[in-house]
Amino acid sequence: MAQTADKKEGDFDFPQELLSFIDEWKVKPGSIIMILHKTQETFGYISRPSAEKLARLTEIPLARIYGVISFYHFFKTTKPGKNRISVCMGTACYLKGAQDLLDEIRKLLNLEPNAVTEDGLFSVDPVRCIGCCGLAPVLTVGTVAHGKLTKDMIAGVLAIYQNA
Repeated sequence: MAQTADKKEGDFDFPQELLSFIDEWKVKPGSIIMILHKTQETFGYISRPSAEKLARLTEIPLARIYGVISFYHFFKTTKPGKNRISVCMGTACYLKGAQDLLDEIRKLLNLEPNAVTEDGLFSVDPVRCIGCCGLAPVLTVGTVAHGKLTKDMIAGVLAIYQNA
């Protein structure tokens, strides 16, 4: 199969909205973080092909892009599960047992750090703060917050999403 001049092997299409955003932001100093946020918002993570394409579109060296991705824990380089779980590890949540919640989720799902369940349904990440300190400890599944949790409540929370 012949490649077009602007398309490289393993390349894929960025939606026009993302391309427009990149065109607008690439000329601004310090734009790389905004562009990476928009890319991750679009795809759910930043794949190697998308990082390579960003390097070509912005003329930012790939090493610099990966430097930013690896420095900030928010950016993901692997596709998350359908149900992305974020466990708040902010001070209030941590003091009220967030580590126990994280450990229980990983145990119940047989999930290593930075991994996705075999069925692709779940991934889990500790995050610095969700901003729901009054509900501590709290986790989110996608955009839905679950608060005032105990380790014993985790199986019930997971069950909500297992057949959804």
